[in-house]
Amino acid sequence: MPKKLSEMTLEELWQLFPVTLTGHKEEWGQWYAQEAAALTPLLPGCRLHHIGSTSIPGIWAKPIVDILAEAPVGTNLGAIRDVLVKNGWVCMAGGETRLSFNKGYTPEGFAQRVFHLHLRFAGDADELLFRDYLRAHPEIAKEYEALKLSLWKPYEHDRDGYTAAKTLFVEKVTAAARVCFKTDSRASS
Repeated sequence: MPKKLSEMTLEELWQLFPVTLTGHKEEWGQWYAQEAAALTPLLPGCRLHHIGSTSIPGIWAKPIVDILAEAPVGTNLGAIRDVLVKNGWVCMAGGETRLSFNKGYTPEGFAQRVFHLHLRFAGDADELLFRDYLRAHPEIAKEYEALKLSLWKPYEHDRDGYTAAKTLFVEKVTAAARVCFKTDSRASS
């Protein structure tokens, strides 16, 4: 019988769930739409957005659909956490203003569909700026893809290192997006 995920070390988890990239799949948008439809009744008042590389047409991505849930400021995030956990989401990290969940991680590895859910207060959504800028600038999206492909194998079993190695690029693009869009957040899904 395999170990429970909660009993595994970080190194064991990284071995079981390596960083993998794949060419863009149109079905990711459908996966988002289906999961968003299931989440909507659980997250009243929240706005849902498809974010992350699976939301950027034409670039390679980890086959994990990222969803941003923007809760109205003042919402009890703890109550939302409890509802999500009761409905199959695993809370991976959290604080007073941000919670992160996943779905689709099993003791045998990734399920067919894997999701990350980022719960934040409305307006705390740099990911929307980043996404929208890459959608509007395909050449920058391709630069991001090239960076990710160059990091894939060196960081295959080090998710934290993979994410850290992309941080400067993400910050630079997000700053450019703020100037381009003259705003702090975007409203599209």
